[in-house]
Amino acid sequence: MHIEPGLVDGAKLILSYATAAACMGYTAQLSRHLIGKEGTAAWLVRSVLAMALVFCFFEVLPHHPVGVSEVHLILGTTLMLVFGVAPAAIGLAGGLLIQGLFFAPFDLPQYGMNVTTLLVPLFATAALARWVVPDNLAYVDIGYRQALKLSVAYQGGIVLWVGFWALYGRGVGVDNLVSIGRFGAAYMSVVLAEPLIDLAVLAAAKALRRLAGSVAVEHRLHHAA
Repeated sequence: MHIEPGLVDGAKLILSYATAAACMGYTAQLSRHLIGKEGTAAWLVRSVLAMALVFCFFEVLPHHPVGVSEVHLILGTTLMLVFGVAPAAIGLAGGLLIQGLFFAPFDLPQYGMNVTTLLVPLFATAALARWVVPDNLAYVDIGYRQALKLSVAYQGGIVLWVGFWALYGRGVGVDNLVSIGRFGAAYMSVVLAEPLIDLAVLAAAKALRRLAGSVAVEHRLHHAA
């Protein structure tokens, strides 16, 4: 998703800078933990792979403006399950920044809002995964119901944050509420596709057992906690 230019402007943008800074600070904390546990190579390789994929998701996959934002197939839960939460967060923030710098400079003023909207639901989904996926289960062995719960959490979080920015920027006018509703209805349709994509990617990862223990993927992908 990309927040519509001008939805929030002026001094109100300060809040988006603060929330984005908090997100990046938490990402740095998660990154330090990953580096301490698995090494710099694991963190760097996964982050670069996630960033490259996010850039492709935004530029190559279909995306359409609806209401107050755009509908994208971001695959945040897929990135989290395959690479881990810290590389996924870096990938989302970095891929979005690359796109803004080189292909969509008109999106840069909204960068703080977009980063917040992508990362806060990612962190919440990672926390939910600790409850939804039992410790004795590797990610490649999760089922549709578990993948659906994670997808609903992530996509629902994005819709809530977009709605917040729209209300913060434009208030509670009827036109604004209708635009938020249109975006939410369109975006939640992604929930129908993402769990199936997650399971397909996880099935492919399960078939590629030689990736187990590789610096390129999250340890939990092939191993129980």
